[in-house]
Amino acid sequence: MNKKDRYIEILDTTLRDGEQTPGVAYAPQEKLQIANILLEKLKVDRIEVGSARVSEGEREGVRKIFEWAEKKGCHERIEILGFCDKGKSVDWICSTGVKVINLLTKGSERHCRVQLGKTPEEHFQQVGEEIEYAVSKGLKVNVYLEDWSGGMRDSFPYVFAFIKSLENRPVERIMLPDTLGILNPAQTSMYLQWLRAFAPDLRLDFHGHNDYGLVTANSLAAVKGGVTGIHTTVNGLGERTGNQNLFEAVAVINDMTGCHTRVDEKVFDYASKTIQMMSGKRVAANAPIVGADVFTQTCGVHADGDKKGNLYANALLPERFSRKRQYALGKLSGKASIDQNLDEMGLDLPKEVRDEVLREVIRLGDKKKNITPEDLPFIIADIMKSPSEKRIAVKNYSITNSKGVMPVADVCIEYNGKEYNESSEGDGGYDAFVRAVRTIMDSVGVEMPRLLDYEVRIPPGGKTDALVEATITWESHTPRAMVTIGVDSDQLVAAIQATEKMLNLITISK
Repeated sequence: MNKKDRYIEILDTTLRDGEQTPGVAYAPQEKLQIANILLEKLKVDRIEVGSARVSEGEREGVRKIFEWAEKKGCHERIEILGFCDKGKSVDWICSTGVKVINLLTKGSERHCRVQLGKTPEEHFQQVGEEIEYAVSKGLKVNVYLEDWSGGMRDSFPYVFAFIKSLENRPVERIMLPDTLGILNPAQTSMYLQWLRAFAPDLRLDFHGHNDYGLVTANSLAAVKGGVTGIHTTVNGLGERTGNQNLFEAVAVINDMTGCHTRVDEKVFDYASKTIQMMSGKRVAANAPIVGADVFTQTCGVHADGDKKGNLYANALLPERFSRKRQYALGKLSGKASIDQNLDEMGLDLPKEVRDEVLREVIRLGDKKKNITPEDLPFIIADIMKSPSEKRIAVKNYSITNSKGVMPVADVCIEYNGKEYNESSEGDGGYDAFVRAVRTIMDSVGVEMPRLLDYEVRIPPGGKTDALVEATITWESHTPRAMVTIGVDSDQLVAAIQATEKMLNLITISK
């Protein structure tokens, strides 16, 4: 088969290994939602949904996933980690309906002798018995060689003997974990070459960890070394430094190996944000592909090059992942940065005004002010001395919050010279404020956008009176979400400032 015709299976273990991230635990309903995203939207080939014998809650969550997958006709793509425990894991898995066990075994002699207290021969025999029992119960079996990388490095004869003992067993795949993230790409290639030399027909998965930051490079080497599957997690979730990031693995395989995956790249941004919300773990702003900043050009020279010929773009085009190129505003901005933002917003300004806007953006950037494209209308209004641009103002508000009582907000809004008053309860002070404002806006025929994200930034080591920056992301009718920022020593006041700015943006054309 031509290498370009070869596809690489993706097994995603966000629901098993990803849940070993400190502080992450999914409710059964959340697990079902994540399974849906992985199989139906991202279209990964297989998912590992949990570990056997963890808890009754785990069993119930797995059963719900299997029932849903059976209705969708994708139940054979569901897998569970099981253990060598004299059939207990097998029975537990059978009780959930799942048909595939990923049997955890010891891939290094050190783990075998120290952790299990067994000789290699004893362990190999037990593994064989577990496999036969699982098959007799109607399960398909994949075998994890835990600490395989350590075994190849320190006890290759052990690994050789183990794999030889599995040759005539009904095993679908051998899974090769770099359990402690100790490999480099050269070692990954070499060890796979050794395996292929004595077992060329093995169906192999590579399961990498990122302790040295080399996991994607190792996965790339594994694909080039002939593995048929790569294990991933969404956003690189996992114990310690995490597992192979799904998005990075797919992009690298598709762009750098001549092979391909069946994963839908258009869903990456949605999947990443959804899992961030459910896990409570944000990805870094510069995380490849899904980070908030990765498709933002900051340098004015880069903006100029893009405008003249897309000179600062590579194969990772934002449109490929349902995103859009942006141009940051700050002290490094050039004329092209301003032009790109103004053109996208449909604002046509005289050259002298554009030049003045650029000077003001650089001045604010020098003061370390975070400037967003949504700030531009206000900067322009200030430069052109056009106060009519601010059509709405939060004239007054009172927010009360007492123990055992729902917070209440009394709000006064001025819109087009007329004042409107409203009161509302909410789950918190800001929620009560927004509910009151939404009621007012509804009464004047203005539809408020949905809040997508709310982030607060406080300087490290700041005192209780330190300035707080509230950054709120709102749903927008344009491909780019609307971002507004408020700054004050009071977090709630900063959020109200950001909200007022949003209200002016959505009413500026009315």
